[in-house]
Amino acid sequence: MIRLILTLLFIILFLLLSIPILIIEWLIGKKNRYAADISQLRIVQRAFRGILFLCGTHITVIGEEHVPNDTAVLYVGNHRSFFDIVITYARCPGLTGYVAKDSMLKVPLLSLWMKRLYCLFLNRDNVKEGLKTILTGINQIKSGISMCIFPEGTRQRGGDETDLLPFKEGSLKMAEKTGCPIIPMALTGTADILENHFPWIRSAHVTLQYGEPIYPGKLDRETKKRLGSYTQTKILEMLNESKQLQS
Repeated sequence: MIRLILTLLFIILFLLLSIPILIIEWLIGKKNRYAADISQLRIVQRAFRGILFLCGTHITVIGEEHVPNDTAVLYVGNHRSFFDIVITYARCPGLTGYVAKDSMLKVPLLSLWMKRLYCLFLNRDNVKEGLKTILTGINQIKSGISMCIFPEGTRQRGGDETDLLPFKEGSLKMAEKTGCPIIPMALTGTADILENHFPWIRSAHVTLQYGEPIYPGKLDRETKKRLGSYTQTKILEMLNESKQLQS
């Protein structure tokens, strides 16, 4: 109960107190867009680390050396918790936008921060709008901004952590069309923070493992055609590794 209250208070206070910060960052952006972008990235990362501290979340990170610091990438991960975003975003070395469902646009202040941080909002029911979102993501990667997507399309609930929903092939188009490296991410234990005992927040141990980069241009034609399932296989291998270490 205490963790839940403290976390909610922290989030509410951050959003309210960030109003003048957003104005200042907007003014800075008029002179130096990149400086404002990096400043906003670091502010949110610190806030996310604060949330994880209040939640009592302990994180083991494996394979972070696989994440390039000098080029935009497409992060691809399995998805079981709201905290997947908090955990992974807190570790992004550079500007990174996340693909989120369009219902997030209804959340005041939070949606404004997300827009500032190059997040994109996907309408799952409108193919044309969904294509526009992917095209925007492609342009952002070409501009040096990494993107992150959870290709299952929604959070997987219950069952074993190795039970993944099929990856949507279209979600990997951003890497296919730009040639940027795909960074597979395997997350375990994130649902233990909240979802497995909703609405209570409990201390949990989480593992975040980054796989070796996948370069679409180096894959054979058949593998390129099933880039989503190929990436899913790599993530599943890491999840099984984590499962064996925990047993």
